[in-house]
Amino acid sequence: MTGLELGGPAPDFTLRDQFGQDVTLSSFRGRKAVVIFFYPYAFSGVCTGEMAGIRDRLAEFLTFETEVLAISCDPVYSLRAFADQDGLNFPLLSDFWPHGEVARAFEVFDEAKGCPSRSSYVIDRDGMVRWAVHNAMPDGRDLDEHLKQLTAVL
Repeated sequence: MTGLELGGPAPDFTLRDQFGQDVTLSSFRGRKAVVIFFYPYAFSGVCTGEMAGIRDRLAEFLTFETEVLAISCDPVYSLRAFADQDGLNFPLLSDFWPHGEVARAFEVFDEAKGCPSRSSYVIDRDGMVRWAVHNAMPDGRDLDEHLKQLTAVL
């Protein structure tokens, strides 16, 4: 299994979102838990479905106590077009350059494909990894079950 140890600290990072604004993981420390979704590519079939599933269930995640962040290696401009096209109203973060640096820090970068593997994390208010799952290519049923498990942790 790839990824960080449960109970250990999450690597801090600062990445730009689809609007070009910096988002820093540690800025949520002491205030909110953070759900991080790594996904391979904007505009790909499975990723589009996955992000739409998160959008459709966003109210279950996004509260005063939880923030949702999605990370891919796509450039900011692609993420903006992706968000606009699919109505994705949560931060899509670009791990474009240095290419995959954050995905590598989370141990989910696929060197052969040049993108992160499909992985999800819950980072608690103290910046510790509390839950993680690493998936292959889920179909709709897998995604729904994955999101149900994740919301149960929150």
